Amino acid sequence: MRCGATRTPGAGRMHPYRSVLYMPGSNPRALEKARSLPADALILDLEDAVAPDAKGTARDLVTAAVREGGFGKRRLLVRINALDTEWGRADLEAAIAARPHGILLPKVSRPELIETVAAGLPEGHPSRVWAMMETPEGVLNAAAIAGAPRMEGFVLGTNDLAKDLGTRHRPDRLPLLHALSQCLLAARAAGLVCLDGVYNAFRDEAGLEAECAQGRDMGFDGKTLIHPVQLEIANRIFAPSEEELALARAQVAAFEEAQAKGLGVAVLDGRIVENLHVETARRTLAKADAIARMS
Repeated sequence: MRCGATRTPGAGRMHPYRSVLYMPGSNPRALEKARSLPADALILDLEDAVAPDAKGTARDLVTAAVREGGFGKRRLLVRINALDTEWGRADLEAAIAARPHGILLPKVSRPELIETVAAGLPEGHPSRVWAMMETPEGVLNAAAIAGAPRMEGFVLGTNDLAKDLGTRHRPDRLPLLHALSQCLLAARAAGLVCLDGVYNAFRDEAGLEAECAQGRDMGFDGKTLIHPVQLEIANRIFAPSEEELALARAQVAAFEEAQAKGLGVAVLDGRIVENLHVETARRTLAKADAIARMS
């Protein structure tokens, strides 16, 4: 796909991604618990959450869990180790054989990495490729990476990105906003899912709620999480509110009534309702339906 072309959103964007929980691949109890947690998606991790001497065990546990199933409607992403590490190639081969919904590649800086992985996926293989956007080079190449074949989503790695940029922590994340926005723009231009980075202080409910609200308002599909206690807040913040759903229904109804009268726009409570507003309203209603189907 050429850079700058708009791709129709794939099946991945039809699924909610309010809460996406990292689960350590070397912990069998955590993998079993993940089957009952109220997360929209899970990242079964072979990389940062796994010690070097447990990499092989984690690979076996994760691929066995994916094959066994039992995760309901949760989407499963397997984060492998980088291909230039001693574990990366074996991780990729095992993930391809296990056939999760997505294979998440760490520290993606250029589209050539995505192209290499995509070329190794057999025709008709169900797994899509996801990219961790966590390096300055990756952010600068976000549009090209988003346009690579078999791509389905970006996951922002804000901890690594902040480290490489040398930023200081601020509750408003001002030093990271340009990078977050650039990745989000690239993802949306290509029709991809885009997930915000983690919030490290998992017991700080107020801080997590504020950062989820910021990510939601920016346009992210959801939040990556490091602990199950964070699920309720992410699920609530990234779901349409009752007020938003009521407005969406009213906008659709007003516009359809105006169309029946041969009008191109409608007026609702003194505000113009055009086709673009109705498109957003229908997307809000579709998201609510998708969330309802999860439960």
